[in-house]
Amino acid sequence: MSLNLNVAAAILVMALVTYGTRIAGIFLSGRLKLAGRPKAAFDAIPAAVLVSVIAPVALATGPAETTATVIAGISATRLPLLVTIVIGVVSVVLLRMAMP
Repeated sequence: MSLNLNVAAAILVMALVTYGTRIAGIFLSGRLKLAGRPKAAFDAIPAAVLVSVIAPVALATGPAETTATVIAGISATRLPLLVTIVIGVVSVVLLRMAMP
């Protein structure tokens, strides 16, 4: 296996851009003075990103993952985050073992 210089450069540039956008978000969020609807939209960004990461896995992988997502979603309405994560992980493991 050899390392292609173009691939390595592309990976490095993508890493720098990703890191730059994250750092810029941290610095810019403190300087923004938002109120009302723009503030509500800005506050909803983390949840929207989380859903955009979870939804494809939950809906495209199989019934065990989809069912575990529903279980974790229901538990998230009543329980703390750490407990919800544990419930989600345990439920997906048990459902994968139970479903062929």
